[in-house]
Amino acid sequence: MSVLEVKDLLISFNQYTSGLKQQQLNVISNLTITLEKGEILAVVGASGSGKSLLAHAILGILPSNANVSGTLRYDGEVLTPAKQASLRGSEIALIPQSVNYLDPLMRVGNQVRTSARVENPVTAQRKVFERLHLHENVEKMYPFQLSGGMARRTLLSTAIVSGAKVIIADEPTPGLDPVVIKEAMESFRELADSGCAVMLITHDIVSALSIADKIAVFYAGTTVEIAPVENFAGDGEALRHPYSKALWRALPQNDFIPIPGAQPHPGDLPPGCLFAPRCPLATPECDRGQPEMRTLRDGMVRCIHAT
Repeated sequence: MSVLEVKDLLISFNQYTSGLKQQQLNVISNLTITLEKGEILAVVGASGSGKSLLAHAILGILPSNANVSGTLRYDGEVLTPAKQASLRGSEIALIPQSVNYLDPLMRVGNQVRTSARVENPVTAQRKVFERLHLHENVEKMYPFQLSGGMARRTLLSTAIVSGAKVIIADEPTPGLDPVVIKEAMESFRELADSGCAVMLITHDIVSALSIADKIAVFYAGTTVEIAPVENFAGDGEALRHPYSKALWRALPQNDFIPIPGAQPHPGDLPPGCLFAPRCPLATPECDRGQPEMRTLRDGMVRCIHAT
């Protein structure tokens, strides 16, 4: 059952250039994803591909100079600004990329307890701290007393105890040691198995593969492929989009072959398919328009050459 639907999302920002002249910078041109109950969808892609902006658009926390179009639905209802405000932090929880989201004037134990809605707040906070290897005295600390890894685990704890139906984790594991990363991934899997829908935004494809059900691949503000996790195996022959295959083969444990070229800047996007300038399959037809997302082999792809 679909809990969260994002279709044809477009985000641009009004920017001042010289003097008082304004221009619109299109940062996201076509993002489409669906998040199911009990599912973990991992979102991967290079920096600047639109992963964090997607999270902020869902929660309604984009800056005032942002322009948003497309369709956002939660439980079948359109996500209006008022609806986003009512769901934020209760039914939809964010684990932000920046640890600056912690309240600097509040002890971290109390911050986690404030979010707990599933059982006794003190018990819930202490259980999750123990699981994520945070010593019992950490609950009495303020954010400035935490290391970067401890702060990330505190943010993770806040979402785990929230009882939210949807959890969006934006790069939750940088700076964590392998043991804690494993515990964090297992916590996400348990949340999904209990009926929660989890969106995991990450550069760590390997960790995502250990728990995710599907992988959504973003490129230059577009969704280029959504594939079952088992497709990310071997030399990527089961994947559909040339970028997904190249991304998979570029990993150190695979061929470690870099992709020629670079992701285009939002202010200098090519016509048609955004990956065409770097794609070995590109033809003149690829420049005529951005391909539509289509269903292919139990997944979705945005490529006219995918088979």
